[in-house]
Amino acid sequence: MIRTTSARLSLVFSALAASAGIAQAQPNPVIYLMKVEPVTIRGQNFMRYYYDVFNKEQYPAAMFAAAPNLPPCGNNTSASRAWVDIFANGTNRRLNGFCALGTPSNLSGIWFALPEGEIPPSYIYIEINDRQTNTKYRSNLADTVM
Repeated sequence: MIRTTSARLSLVFSALAASAGIAQAQPNPVIYLMKVEPVTIRGQNFMRYYYDVFNKEQYPAAMFAAAPNLPPCGNNTSASRAWVDIFANGTNRRLNGFCALGTPSNLSGIWFALPEGEIPPSYIYIEINDRQTNTKYRSNLADTVM
């Protein structure tokens, strides 16, 4: 009974905070490997590793909307407010990045590629960088093998 009351109070507080315009922190992303497939790009063979963010629906659409008031991503002057980077655990080497996903649902197709035959890191993680609030959300470690 106490747990149920506590959960209800938490929901009420969240609703009141949202209606009052109080910013709420987002959860850290929870990622998992969806598939690995070979691809050929300009005659070179790669293995592409696709990931999904399990809790992507918990991020507001505004985080992924175009933000022309923020610095561009290369030549893209309408890059999104939040950028996503994929890193190798251990070395923290950046493997790929996305700066114009458009919506939280597009978090279900982020990927990185390595030349065919290159051994992938054992685990990777992502960071979602909300450039407007200067907040980074780091994910769990995810496998690179199925």
